[in-house]
Amino acid sequence: MTTTKSDELMAAYPAIDDLTSFGTRVLEWFEREGRHDLPWQYHQHSSADIYAVWLSEIMLQQTQVATVLGYYERFLQRFGTVEALASADWQEIAPYWAGLGYYARARNLHAGAKQVVAFIHQNHRFPQTVDEWQAIKGVGRSTAGAIVAMGVRGFGVICDGNVKRVLARHRGITDDITKSATDAKLWTLATALTPRDHSGKYAQAMMDLGATICTRTKPKCERCPVSKDCFAYKNGSQHLLPIKKKAAPKPHRHSAVIRVHHQGQDLWIHRQNGGGIWDGLWCLPLLPLASDAKSGLDAQAFKEAVMTAWQTDDGKDLMMAGFTELLPLMTTPTASLRHTLTHFHWHLYLLTWVVDEASAQNINQMLDAMGVEYQWHTGADLAKPVAMTKLVTDAKSLSA
Repeated sequence: MTTTKSDELMAAYPAIDDLTSFGTRVLEWFEREGRHDLPWQYHQHSSADIYAVWLSEIMLQQTQVATVLGYYERFLQRFGTVEALASADWQEIAPYWAGLGYYARARNLHAGAKQVVAFIHQNHRFPQTVDEWQAIKGVGRSTAGAIVAMGVRGFGVICDGNVKRVLARHRGITDDITKSATDAKLWTLATALTPRDHSGKYAQAMMDLGATICTRTKPKCERCPVSKDCFAYKNGSQHLLPIKKKAAPKPHRHSAVIRVHHQGQDLWIHRQNGGGIWDGLWCLPLLPLASDAKSGLDAQAFKEAVMTAWQTDDGKDLMMAGFTELLPLMTTPTASLRHTLTHFHWHLYLLTWVVDEASAQNINQMLDAMGVEYQWHTGADLAKPVAMTKLVTDAKSLSA
């Protein structure tokens, strides 16, 4: 016997009043207790800036509101329209994303801006539908729904991590939410519950509900507008839901970070690696270390790894080969940290050299000959990765 979406809805919401009142209760709560002063919110305005809504949705992916606020406003001041973003070079954009992390989002946003500008030139309007937005690079189904609901002011449905957590707990969905069948069930629920006339405000309300009330840990159920018919609340199973299969462990990589210090300044390289990690940012040079260790290296293991990397050409680019010729071998890090990226854990170990004028000039000549963009700088106000800032900050004070 085939199960229809209607059957799934009735199984999740046997009481039709609960189904129809869910959105009303969430919206009423949002009016009373929700956030209404975020710069990308347009529900209290007669129209919305579609580009600004899109930008905020990309920045907010896997990033907290408090972190995004400053970046969002600076980014819009520099790239105030989709045309301005599309016409900019990536090297111009990267500094305005530096420190926000997940740089693939920014590269996709840049590529998407070019697509949107082409779409506008052809159609004389922004994309309007979920399908049109999903054709834009970096825009998935939920992001497209959010843009349509909050930016375009059409009917759009969101079903991001916050919404899935709320619905899984509320309706007692005990299947793995990473499974396609469970995902489809959650989307069916999310679509049915979204009010046709207020999908933008409802989308913001559901984001707020998941971010501030139905949180992953220590949910505030006593303040939740839909707790009276919540399965998890009734059964005390909030900590168990949603059920999500554990991701495979991330691999670990190890690199020595080369800090060359001269007269109060460090040597910074403008990293240009074709869209790779930290592309477009200013970084200290990196020396890959051959190690499959799944944690930070102890002193002896690090010493052996650095000695091997220093004395062989494996994994070294031309610039790093030059550094290993001009600088003496050093095996004691002045700072270290583990930096977690989307696909791996990166263990970084800071090695520090204080060099004289002659050594600094030799390094300059090497980099000039290679066409490498570099500068001697204190690091203040440079567009650089957070990990680099932390390493230098944690390092012991240097004497010139």
